[in-house]
Amino acid sequence: MPNLFLYWKPMIEVIILWFFIYHIILFFEGTRSLQVLRGIIILLFVFFISQKFDFIVLDWLLKKLFGISVIAILIIFHPEIRQGLAQLGKRNIFRNILKDEDPHTFVKEIVEACESLAANKLGGLIAIEKNDSLAPYIQSGEIIDSRVSADLMQAIFTPNNPLHDGGLIIQHGRIAAAGCIFPLAINQELNRVFGTRHRAALSLSDETDAILIVVSEERRDISIIYRKKFYKDLGGAELELKIKELIRTKKDE
Repeated sequence: MPNLFLYWKPMIEVIILWFFIYHIILFFEGTRSLQVLRGIIILLFVFFISQKFDFIVLDWLLKKLFGISVIAILIIFHPEIRQGLAQLGKRNIFRNILKDEDPHTFVKEIVEACESLAANKLGGLIAIEKNDSLAPYIQSGEIIDSRVSADLMQAIFTPNNPLHDGGLIIQHGRIAAAGCIFPLAINQELNRVFGTRHRAALSLSDETDAILIVVSEERRDISIIYRKKFYKDLGGAELELKIKELIRTKKDE
């Protein structure tokens, strides 16, 4: 039995380390701190190599650099560290290892919400995250972290709601945030043809692989923008099929 424990002990340690490193990277994903974290990991790798092969000069330089970098990181990234610690308690670290919400369920809720918004001449902008992180845009809005509900989405896009002007982001099959600020296309030709929501969706589709759903309050129609491609005037059934199709589409396609 002791020999068996000694055999499994390194594997358990590797699994624990992988778990924490993975979630640390997820925590910083989409922020400028992620680049710093990657730089630190590279420096640590070089440091271990210098220790292994006894590179005296390189080892001395890296030790001095680490001593200075700790203070520099605390000063430069003080706001990010404070915000990260504040959000840490709210984050469910097990969510990403659990199965995401069933697309069949939350897509139906999205379709129902969009049809109702269009019928009532209300606009809406919904972004469904795929592979590219929408974390920076989530932070620009109001964190909600709720299951996808047609009633909730309709309430959010009601004109009297303070969040109705921004975008709503769905992440891992849940409503992550609303009132989010998306980039705006500045092409003058686009300005004549599209409204603010369409231009914001087009800009975001240029930067990410998110599925953007736009409900036009003027024309009372529903469109999808994905990778700068437009799918216009979609009915409920078409909208549902297209969202499910794009969710299954691989990033390189």
